[in-house]
Amino acid sequence: MSVMKLLDSILGNATGIFTVVIVLIAVLFNYFDDPDPVKYNSMAEDTKTLEENFRQQNKSCFILGASGETGRMLLQDLLGRNIFSKITLIGRRTLTFEDKAIENLVQEVVDFEKLEDYAASFQGHDVGYCCLGTTKAKAGTEGFIRVDHDYVLKSAELAKAGGCAEFHLESSRGADKNSNFLYLKVKGQVEAEIEALGFDRFAIYRPGVLLVDRQESRPTEWLARKFFGAVSAVCSTAMSIPIQAVAKAMASNTLLQPEQKTEILENKDIASLGKGAGQ
Repeated sequence: MSVMKLLDSILGNATGIFTVVIVLIAVLFNYFDDPDPVKYNSMAEDTKTLEENFRQQNKSCFILGASGETGRMLLQDLLGRNIFSKITLIGRRTLTFEDKAIENLVQEVVDFEKLEDYAASFQGHDVGYCCLGTTKAKAGTEGFIRVDHDYVLKSAELAKAGGCAEFHLESSRGADKNSNFLYLKVKGQVEAEIEALGFDRFAIYRPGVLLVDRQESRPTEWLARKFFGAVSAVCSTAMSIPIQAVAKAMASNTLLQPEQKTEILENKDIASLGKGAGQ
């Protein structure tokens, strides 16, 4: 057997084994998956009506974290739907966009270390979206807690004081204030503390691994996203989700009337809502 044939045989076998492994893992993930969502399945056919009804209410909103992956996608989705009379971006710097329509947005530049000095930026909004977040690897332990807890909670407090009735928070799958893992514990703590503020509506989104090609991605993050992307191609899983689906779900869920003041959307709920709305 020639060297080339030997290499072809080895690569073929490796590809086959990898495929089998992916399928087996996908089946395992599907076994532990979230319960099948039922409340969002019929939304697609009602989207246009819901958007028009919402548009007539002449509401305004703000977005925290519009420079990040989810925030940027959420902004694009909201602009495309044109359901808000005004959209305000609140961040540490002014963002620039190629799209002229986006340039006409209101932008409020704040110092997150002194948010109480920028209370006016949070006044007069009907709906708030928070997509702020970082990682321990990028910001260190203290930096992670400061961004994902302190900045998020203070922003919610100022929004509530400024008259905001509805707050949408991008959190994480597995968030639990009693968790032994810092990341999940911080996410769970901020969820509970914002809920205690008493918004008329508080929506929590708990996506799994976000499937997106970050410009500043680290090798381990890139590998994880490629792995879960391959699994997702085989079957739906509670462990991962395309970032476009998260943004789409946040926008679509805004149009709905919840059954209770606080709602938690797990990964499969987000996937169903993000896929079924506004095709």
